[in-house]
Amino acid sequence: MCELLAMSANVPTDICFSFTGLLQRGGATGPHRDGWGLVFYETGGVREFKDPLPSSESLIASFLQNYSIKSHIVVSHIRQANVGEVSLANTHPFQRELWGKQWTFAHNGQVKNYRQFTLSRFRPLGSTDSEHIFCWLMGQLEERFSSLPTREEWVPFVHQCCLQVHKAGIANILLSNGDALFTFCSNKLSWITRRAPFGTARLADTDVSIDFSSVTQEHDVVSIIATEPLTVDENWQHIQPGNYCVFFNGECIDGVAER
Repeated sequence: MCELLAMSANVPTDICFSFTGLLQRGGATGPHRDGWGLVFYETGGVREFKDPLPSSESLIASFLQNYSIKSHIVVSHIRQANVGEVSLANTHPFQRELWGKQWTFAHNGQVKNYRQFTLSRFRPLGSTDSEHIFCWLMGQLEERFSSLPTREEWVPFVHQCCLQVHKAGIANILLSNGDALFTFCSNKLSWITRRAPFGTARLADTDVSIDFSSVTQEHDVVSIIATEPLTVDENWQHIQPGNYCVFFNGECIDGVAER
């Protein structure tokens, strides 16, 4: 299956360290060779990078590994194709506009009978089950709410939608509208929150370490969400199947997780 990576932070923060670990799984230490993507929410806009090449071989991925784009919310994905050919159109994350917000979605898993989820005006550009589910979810939101709902309104509704997809297959999901980061676990999803006092961490997939105290301020709070823990010397928490977590300004503000 594919792998997910996301970040929520209370101050603009780069994701270079975590992305360095993830991109190795895209063809080097893992089999996810079928494309990758990164979406950054920045003040006044959204920046997107996608490539159907393996992340471990992509020159664009190599550039982003060292280019410090600072963001409050990042959504990333590396793909191991199971539905749909390897192409730019089938490369996650996917985006759609609704109520003046740019919604970003990434999915890990497979939903074999995904066409049971009837689409409205939102239509896929590619041929993946993932984008189909995203379009269905956007249609469900638009049908349920007449205008932009509050976080307290849309999160429980999206959770119920995710549970429907969960019953039909594997659906680990990342979703954001630039305000909060919603994460749903179907079978595997982990997260960690880093705050003062900051320590050091070493990546599991490559011999790279970082001393976070040298690149952070005392008030910084950053949460990283990934399919598998990216570091070997930190205590990651695990979201249980069927549950969700919501991150806002670096904090997990809603949901259930276990160590």
